[in-house]
Amino acid sequence: MGRKNLWESFVEKLIFIGGISGIVILFLIFLFLLKESFQFFFKYPLKDFFMGLSWYPTNEPPKFGLLPLLFGSFLVTIGAILISVPLGLACAIYISEVAPLSVKEILKPLMELIAAIPSVVLGFIGLMVLVPWIKEIFNLPTGQSALAGSITLAFMVLPTITSIAEDALTALPRDYKEASLALGATHWQTIYRVLLPAAKPGILAAVMLGLGRAIGETMAVLMVTGNAAIIPHSFLQPVRTMTATIAMEMGEIVQGSLHYRALFAIGLLLFIITFAINFIADWVIQRQRRMSK
Repeated sequence: MGRKNLWESFVEKLIFIGGISGIVILFLIFLFLLKESFQFFFKYPLKDFFMGLSWYPTNEPPKFGLLPLLFGSFLVTIGAILISVPLGLACAIYISEVAPLSVKEILKPLMELIAAIPSVVLGFIGLMVLVPWIKEIFNLPTGQSALAGSITLAFMVLPTITSIAEDALTALPRDYKEASLALGATHWQTIYRVLLPAAKPGILAAVMLGLGRAIGETMAVLMVTGNAAIIPHSFLQPVRTMTATIAMEMGEIVQGSLHYRALFAIGLLLFIITFAINFIADWVIQRQRRMSK
């Protein structure tokens, strides 16, 4: 018994150290980004950075307007979420409530396997297949656009949303479904009026995790969006995201230059946005759970 208690104490301390290490590493990353960004904010006007309409870092004087990159990132992300959430929820409902057991045993691992496909592979497929298709269908000069980025990101986010939403539906007590069917509700009425509301916290978590992944994706959007630093007026225009800007320009700048600091400022903003999304998601999920009790 003493050896068992010793082992449990060791595991508890190991878990505690792992949790604290994660928090410390996250805090150190934030400090590093803040340190590298501080000199940029000290030398370049905040108003020109956050409200600027032009991103021309090689001009004299250079222009570091964030709005085109910010609009591009949010347009591509919102488009991806609008596509992936209905599809992901439909797939989750089919896998958990409709598909036979033999089909479910195939679809569930297959969906998780799709999530492991590298983003550069999906970006290459989007560049070779999706971009020419969009160019031909909409008669555009180039198919590289926010729409191409949204569709590519949607397929990247889809497995995450489907898997987590399906787990949320599967984890519901069986009594919910049996009680609804016993009262005379049909299978689809049970899914729509009982199971989906009961699984709402897990579904919200799936959506927010998908949103966080979409806004932080780099390689796929770098290959299919056209990388034009302009404020888009439709999904058919080329855009450039914040992550793609960092990936494109970080390897070609002088370390310690104003341009170098500007890219770290973008990284700091992405860190804050991602942290805010996760914080809001946790708050919403906890609130939904309290309301459902």
